[in-house]
Amino acid sequence: MGSNGKPLIRLEGIKKVFYTDEVETHALSDVHLDIREGEYLAIAGPSGCGKTTLLSLLGLLDSPTGGEYFLADESVARLDASQRAYIRNRQIGFIFQAFNLIGDLTVYENVELPLTYRKMPTAERKERVHAALERVGMAHRVKHYPAQLSGGQQQRVAVARAIAGKPAILLADEPTGNLDSKNGESVMGLLKELHGEGSTICMVTHDPRYAEHAERSVHLFDGRIVRDESSEAAKELHESGFEHIE
Repeated sequence: MGSNGKPLIRLEGIKKVFYTDEVETHALSDVHLDIREGEYLAIAGPSGCGKTTLLSLLGLLDSPTGGEYFLADESVARLDASQRAYIRNRQIGFIFQAFNLIGDLTVYENVELPLTYRKMPTAERKERVHAALERVGMAHRVKHYPAQLSGGQQQRVAVARAIAGKPAILLADEPTGNLDSKNGESVMGLLKELHGEGSTICMVTHDPRYAEHAERSVHLFDGRIVRDESSEAAKELHESGFEHIE
């Protein structure tokens, strides 16, 4: 499904160091990664290996300590805060483990909110919101509030919010982490369908079963990429019992 053109995202020698009380924590070290348009990539690895830090950098929620990040051939380092916010709103869709829905807004209003920042005409917003909710099977819940929904339903609304803006890339951080296995598989199926329709998806997961849904898996360990392989190779490795790198 991935295209053969230039990478949508290119990371060159990315480092991220956190400084606290004179202690240096190297969250990412010399990360090189290309993500092509239309690709479905899983970032896998044990807890604390740097997965969420990497996703935060990809989503322009944080900046690297060193190295270069190119998004659609543009160096991200040259962007100021307002330009970064502009790109986050238009080119990047986020799906979080904790759903991050706003409790006193309806399902419709939660999905609509990011679009209001674009000064998009009301008619176009309405069309986008309804299409996104229809896509995730939640169009019948537009007037409900998050507290009236199950965890699986809330995550579907979160997916709708992410895709309503038609982003260049969807970033999903442990999107099944707060769901039971049935709802988890349902959300994974939804992501696979979106990929089949041309979406570029980058998903963080610690669960090898969910990593297998992607067409390619990058494995992080102690802030470094230790393996980069197709999902078929990952599946064979997992089934053979050699999936952990210690």
